[in-house]
Amino acid sequence: MKIKDILAKGQPTLSFEVFPPKEESNFASVEKAALEIAKLNPSFMSVTYGAGGGTSQYTVQIASDIQSTCQVPALSHLTCVSSTREKVHSVLREIQAHGIENVLALRGDIPKDGKVEKDYQYASQLIREIRETCPELCIGAACYPEGHVESVNKTVDIGHLKEKVEAGCDFVTTQMFFDNNILYNYLYRIREKGITVPVVAGIMPVTNISQIKRICSMSGTYLPARFKAIVDRFGDNPAAMKQAGIAYATEQIIDLIANHVNGIHVYSMNKPDVAAQIKNNLSEIL
Repeated sequence: MKIKDILAKGQPTLSFEVFPPKEESNFASVEKAALEIAKLNPSFMSVTYGAGGGTSQYTVQIASDIQSTCQVPALSHLTCVSSTREKVHSVLREIQAHGIENVLALRGDIPKDGKVEKDYQYASQLIREIRETCPELCIGAACYPEGHVESVNKTVDIGHLKEKVEAGCDFVTTQMFFDNNILYNYLYRIREKGITVPVVAGIMPVTNISQIKRICSMSGTYLPARFKAIVDRFGDNPAAMKQAGIAYATEQIIDLIANHVNGIHVYSMNKPDVAAQIKNNLSEIL
């Protein structure tokens, strides 16, 4: 099923993201975790794509297994900055051969060695090409409520989002955020610019200190005082930090749904127990 059709129903949705293994030896354990999450019957699940497309075969395989084994719609990520046009079209053919109807089209991170291909510079170019060559696919894109780290400012970043929408994306998913007011302000700004596609809110349940350090170093995400207090109080107690992180994410989700942000996408970090706790916490809300 296409995600745009799921979102068009106007009802709250809960979906989860998983990531493929870097090594073949870890494939079985990652797939097991993904299928455990899929058994929670989320609205859909997304599977990320390794830098440079090195794990593309695992991405498509896990997405396919999620659909065939658990009948959960899958969203296969596809990045382009380190891929040739030939590679992109090869992956698209594989995606369609497995019956996957949804693609999240991303530029992807610039590799540490700075080596990029010249066929695509921006996600909007990838989106336009998918729309023209695979019109039957449902295309998602990324958006950044706090602005992309490489953007000059938020106004320029919203301009890039508009380019993605005009190129043909059907919905957008946000980068993680920990202050819902940031998203509410962002939604007002993009709607004011005529961007009307559905926005799915990306939520990260932070369950350990290393996650916080990684998030701050990579994206500069704003951490509100209430969240910092949780980290300061429980950061040295792994079990307490996990419980508090799940509770904080749950509160975020409840507030979002109460304010009519119906699409919720949880970055599960391949942790079935975290996904299950969040799903259970929302049992009377969804």
